[in-house]
Amino acid sequence: QLCSSMARNLLEFNTISCSAAITACEKSCQWVRGLHVVRFMSQNHVESNAITLSAAISACGKGRNWEKALQFFSIMTQREMQRNTISCSAAISACEKGGTWETASHLLSA
Repeated sequence: QLCSSMARNLLEFNTISCSAAITACEKSCQWVRGLHVVRFMSQNHVESNAITLSAAISACGKGRNWEKALQFFSIMTQREMQRNTISCSAAISACEKGGTWETASHLLSA
């Protein structure tokens, strides 16, 4: 629905607008919709970057979906993207919210 709404309003689908949409979904506790935007990006060949993936990690953390958050964190490594304070903090927070302190401590030592 979100992507359809963006199309109706003639918003351009690019990395920046999609990253903003993911962040908006995360902030409004609509984290599942944020994941739909990530999927939309993949299906429509819209490039993701560290900001996009950090937003997706944060959205997963809001939804207590630490496993999916770590998948996005892993994608950053696979694509040789620079992990930064935001992405690391978001991944650790997602693990904390999911009750997986061991995984969070492993991220700190990596």
